[in-house]
Amino acid sequence: MRILLVNDDGISSPGLAVLEEIARGISDDVWVVAPQTEQSAVSHALTLHRPLRIRQHGERHFSVDGTPADCVLLALHQITGVEGGGRPDLVMSGINLGPNLADDITYSGTVAAAMEACLFGIPAIAMSQFTPSVGAINWEVAKRQGADIVRKAMEVGFPQGVLLNVNFPVAAGDAPCSVRVVRQGSRAYSSGMEKRHDPRGRPYYWNAGTRNDSKPGQDTDLAHVRSGGISITPISLDLTHFPTAEALKDVFA
Repeated sequence: MRILLVNDDGISSPGLAVLEEIARGISDDVWVVAPQTEQSAVSHALTLHRPLRIRQHGERHFSVDGTPADCVLLALHQITGVEGGGRPDLVMSGINLGPNLADDITYSGTVAAAMEACLFGIPAIAMSQFTPSVGAINWEVAKRQGADIVRKAMEVGFPQGVLLNVNFPVAAGDAPCSVRVVRQGSRAYSSGMEKRHDPRGRPYYWNAGTRNDSKPGQDTDLAHVRSGGISITPISLDLTHFPTAEALKDVFA
């Protein structure tokens, strides 16, 4: 199986190195195409008004001076699809430094890279690691259980236009974490656009908003990861809200 790895934290991210370790436990045909610099929270942005450049860092390792979605496009249409002799069978995105839970997925470049793969009919999994407020990140849960999650998911298969969003918890030691398939949660963000002034007196604005996780909701990704488990949430590219569509049909008949 040919696996393409992407992320939004950049080619030098430690999470990408862990993801490659997971992927190589599944296949020896692994390609890495990641942003040259960090692209967190760029969502599904594409670069349209300037050229993109590819830099090779070693065998099957490349960086792109663009967004995560740019990386997927160049990988499919140039790096693996043309120069590599064939498109990937699976795209894995991450492992993101920080969770992508609840409403985070709408901002996430990690999830967006998986979405871009879905648009081309390629199975895709986004992976993120909850980071502690203090201390080093423990990658052992992801290393120990990541490959098994991917294998089982591939055995079940992916419907067209669906990706998996996986989040690993903050955990200590080597004990396995429970894995649950849960729904996407929701959480409020406090508004926090602070107005400040530079040394010349000109105003600028700093996004200082914070997340409110006080009520994560039962059976959600937020609740399960906060309890120390691994969450798996299937995400559909079709954003249609069908009950509202049915209600509006009578009005606009």
